[in-house]
Amino acid sequence: MYRALRLLARSCRLVRPPASASASAPGLGGAAVPSFWPPNAARMASQNSFRIEYDTFGELKVPNDKYYGAQTVRSTMNFKIGGVTERMPTPVIKAFGILKRAAAEVNQDYGLDPKIANAIMKAADEVAEGKLNDHFPLVVWQTGSGTQTNMNVNEVISNRAIEMLGGELGSKIPVHPNDHVNKSQSSNDTFPTAMHIAAAIEVHEVLLPGLQKLHDALDAKSKEFAQIIKIGRTHTQDAVPLTLGQEFSGYVQQVKYAVTRIKAAMPRIYELAAGGTAVGTGLNTRIGFAEKVAAKVAALTGLPFVTAPNKFEALAAHDALVELSGAMNTTACSLMKIANDIRFLGSGPRSGLGELILPENEPGSSIMPGKVNPTQCEAVTMVAAQVMGNHVAVTVGGSNGHFELNVFKPMMIKNVLHSARLLGDASVSFTENCVLGIQANTERINKLMNESLMLVTALNPHIGYDKAAKIAKTAHKNGSTLKETAIELGYLTAEQFDEWVKPKDMLGPK
Repeated sequence: MYRALRLLARSCRLVRPPASASASAPGLGGAAVPSFWPPNAARMASQNSFRIEYDTFGELKVPNDKYYGAQTVRSTMNFKIGGVTERMPTPVIKAFGILKRAAAEVNQDYGLDPKIANAIMKAADEVAEGKLNDHFPLVVWQTGSGTQTNMNVNEVISNRAIEMLGGELGSKIPVHPNDHVNKSQSSNDTFPTAMHIAAAIEVHEVLLPGLQKLHDALDAKSKEFAQIIKIGRTHTQDAVPLTLGQEFSGYVQQVKYAVTRIKAAMPRIYELAAGGTAVGTGLNTRIGFAEKVAAKVAALTGLPFVTAPNKFEALAAHDALVELSGAMNTTACSLMKIANDIRFLGSGPRSGLGELILPENEPGSSIMPGKVNPTQCEAVTMVAAQVMGNHVAVTVGGSNGHFELNVFKPMMIKNVLHSARLLGDASVSFTENCVLGIQANTERINKLMNESLMLVTALNPHIGYDKAAKIAKTAHKNGSTLKETAIELGYLTAEQFDEWVKPKDMLGPK
């Protein structure tokens, strides 16, 4: 019985049965429904569970409640790698929705049936808005061109458009996933286009706002601490004084440069591969298609996307993403340094440096009562380590574009998006839960500064380097102060020491 139903379903699909036994068939111009067409239940291999769809390899069972089709199902069978946590990032899917809408709009200008084009645009909008996320089950670890995800998008938009037009899911009529949704496109140009759209949106919506928030908070602290003089440290050892504000100003500049570097990488991200089709030649497109699609995407996103000037480079190499990842890798290095400095300066509360008082956000130990840890700093340093690892993967992927196509695309965009999200979110968390609440422990700062041997550097112009070094070494050996030792060695008087060794006069050039 089951085999008979399968054969019947196949034969019926060749003549395009409707979604229900109505007076006319969708997609057949209102023609009467032949009396021999069986009801839906007979055309389904199993009522209310799955339908039969076909790709060029044969038939497959597709869940009735899903808009994807046979090629998506086949990919889930062939790439059982990692499970749901390894699915294609949602920003890529949303970017595809934007691209497919733009392409349908342009294709309508070139003659695509307006009814089909409008249905595609409406369905694509739902994809871009995240309304159909449950219909994208594929993992990153698939074909390196992202073909299966492109077809997943094509199938979902096709079936959703068919549903909007009153047709039958899986029929490919009146909206075909390849002939209509993918018209004038190839996976080889659509996936890199979606990569760039997704990366640009993530940078503008998450990464740059997060870094700017951190920059502003650090800048405010730098100004707040401008008059607090402390001892500097080089090689983790005592050095000459500076203000706590000057120390924080270094962090401010690092984050400022991070923003500058990321923005500098964006012009190449704004270049879109759409219109290059299979190998960059633009086969099966129309003159002007690439430029119009880029303009539509720019209008939809509010970002300055343009068509890539050379589609061969846009398909075969992803240097723009490696460049952006490199800027984020540098940002990770900056945040690692800043977070480490702050947690070390806040170490204690009694046995560490203790120059900073960090916000106490949660209990720090399951065994040591009252312990509080610099958890926000720890989170930032872990994020930084992850971003550095992501950049290694992106670098390897970017270096492996072979001939006319790079086939590390899904892995590369997964890591780029991961880095952007982590850095942006971590910057906000670090700002709100740590930086804004940092206080200077002025009592501890003054004590450490006044005990430092490196204040002796101020004596160099007066008694020379060698005598100053003798004072420092002797004071350290005897456990005495610089002033006591200098007087004892006969190098200067108490009045001279007080005149020449003033931390406030050691903060910049004379």
